[in-house]
Formats: sequence, structure tokens, C-alpha cells
Amino acid sequence: MEPLGSSSAPAQGKKITINASTLSLAVMVTVFLVAVVFAANQNDVIGWFVVVISLGWLLLSAFLVFGLKRGAAKMTDQLKAATAAAAARGNGSQQAPVVIDEGTRNRDLKLDHSFKIIQVQTKVVNDYRGQTGEEAAGMVDRALETIEITAANARDMMKPANNGEPMTGEVID
Repeated sequence: MEPLGSSSAPAQGKKITINASTLSLAVMVTVFLVAVVFAANQNDVIGWFVVVISLGWLLLSAFLVFGLKRGAAKMTDQLKAATAAAAARGNGSQQAPVVIDEGTRNRDLKLDHSFKIIQVQTKVVNDYRGQTGEEAAGMVDRALETIEITAANARDMMKPANNGEPMTGEVID
């Protein structure tokens, strides 16, 4: 049995990628050189126009190949660092993994959305609080009403259905 990440398939794929990028750059250099030779022999404007276009394509392909290689190397380094950090964190504690069901996940997403709405409406209140006029007062009133409704809905999501009692359960640190 091989450890995760040690299979030979990714290494072969990487080699093919490197060869393909090298081949594409070689083709673009060849196209550029052929265009230069033809332009020099013909010595007309259209030939030099083709040289400029082929040079642009060569520069674009070189930028993409080297940029993608550099980006892939950075991502690989970040992935290795994150994997090492996760492994170190996992070895330090022997806690059981937390299993979150779909209902809890959905409720947490809804609560998060409610808190974001409250933050936005708080910003609206702060923006219009110092202003005078009917429009500013209306905006503040609507924002406060939205905060009140959103907070009530969020509190309802935290309570068990229809009995009005607060949530019960074990607090886990």
C-alpha cells in the first residue's frame, strides 16, 4: 500500500504538462522566427505586420506558461503548508470529529445571514442618524424595523418549535 499522494500518476501528468508547455513555446518561437525570415526576405509592410502579431502571441503564451507554472508552484507550497498545519493540529489533540447534520448547517447559514442583515442595517442607521429630514428619518425607521424583525426571526430559529422555551443542551468548549 502506498501513502496518500505518493502515486506515480500525478508525476506523469505533471511531466506531460511541462512538455506540452515547452512544446507550445517552441512552436510560438518557431512561428515568430519564420515570420521574421519571410518579412526580411520580402521586405514589405504586411510581412512585418505578421511579425508583430506573432511576437504578441509569443509574449502572451510565454506570460501564460510562466505565470501558470509560478501560480501552480505557489499553490503547491500553500497546500503543503496547510496539510502540514492540519497534520500537526490533528496530532496534538485526540478529540472526536464534530459531525454536523444538514439541518444544523442550514440553521447556521440562516443565522449567519441574519447577522449580516443586522450589520448592514446598523450601517444604514449610522449613516442616516446625523442627518435631518423626512427621508433620513424614514431610512432609520425602516432599518430599525428590519433589525427588529431579523433579530426576532433569528431568535425563533434558536428556540425549539412552538413552545417558547429557550434552547437547552450541553455547552461544549
